[in-house]
Amino acid sequence: MTQSLLPFILFALVASISPGPTNLLILAHGARQGLRASLAPIGAACGAAATIVLLVSLGLGELLLRHPLAQQLMSWAGVLWLSWLAWNMLRSAGAPLQGPLAQGFSALSAASLQVVNPKVWLMAVAVVGVFAAPSLPVWQLALVFLLIALPCTAAWALLGVVSARWLQAPRRLRVFNQVLAVVLLLSAWAAMLA
Repeated sequence: MTQSLLPFILFALVASISPGPTNLLILAHGARQGLRASLAPIGAACGAAATIVLLVSLGLGELLLRHPLAQQLMSWAGVLWLSWLAWNMLRSAGAPLQGPLAQGFSALSAASLQVVNPKVWLMAVAVVGVFAAPSLPVWQLALVFLLIALPCTAAWALLGVVSARWLQAPRRLRVFNQVLAVVLLLSAWAAMLA
């Protein structure tokens, strides 16, 4: 089971730590409000994302297990989407951290952002298509995702507290994105080739 869980752990790590709307807002919130004030939005965002993984997995997982061709198509769609995401990360110079951000980022805002974020839904579908298996129950995938997402998102808040300026340099953000893209590709294709 550890062997089948490792690619998912890598995927969850990359999905949780990569720069995206939620992490950038958590970073800015951490820089403006501090780590303690960021804990509620962190918990809400991670809990909402894990819940989406669980909900998608519960319904779609059963369907995929009953229809191997559908599971295979979903797996390939997930890997292609993850590869496309990695390609975009590789060529991205990174978005600037400045911009019109609200004074705070509430727990409700953080959870709501997950619900409307297509990346979260595509990630949940990819989890089911690429990683769901009889030896890996969906509730375990959602729990492992939550346990990985919490410290990863907290790291963004801490980064904001310690050094909000570090990621403003496009070169640094570009290197960070490139490393994450390679790890994302490895995790997606390792699951397919395993």
